[in-house]
Amino acid sequence: MDPARFLPLTPVVFEIMLALAAGERHGYEIMQDVERRTDGRIVLHPGTLYRALSRLLDQGLIEEIDARPAADRDDERRRYYRVSALGRAVARAEVERLASQVSAARRAFRGDRA
Repeated sequence: MDPARFLPLTPVVFEIMLALAAGERHGYEIMQDVERRTDGRIVLHPGTLYRALSRLLDQGLIEEIDARPAADRDDERRRYYRVSALGRAVARAEVERLASQVSAARRAFRGDRA
C-alpha cells in the first residue's frame, strides 16, 4: 500500500506514531510521552487518544500486541500498541513531507531576517 495515501497525518496521529516509534506502549504511556516531549503543548485526553488509536488500528498503521511486560509492571486492563511496518513507512513519508515544507518555508522567508 502506498504510504502517501495516508498523508498528511494530523498532529495528534503524528505524535502518537512518534510515541510508539520508541517501542510498545499502553495508552497512558502514550499520553505521558506526548505531553513530556511537546513540553505540554499537546495534551491528549483519553477520548481523543482512544479514537485515534482505534482509527490507526483500522488502517493497519499500529498493532495491538499480546505480549505483556513483567508482572510487576503489568496491569491486565491495559492494551499495548506498536507501530506496524506500514505505519513506519507512513511516518517516514510524513517526516519527509514535513521536512520539505520546512525547507520551502526557509527559502521563502530567507530575506525576512530584519
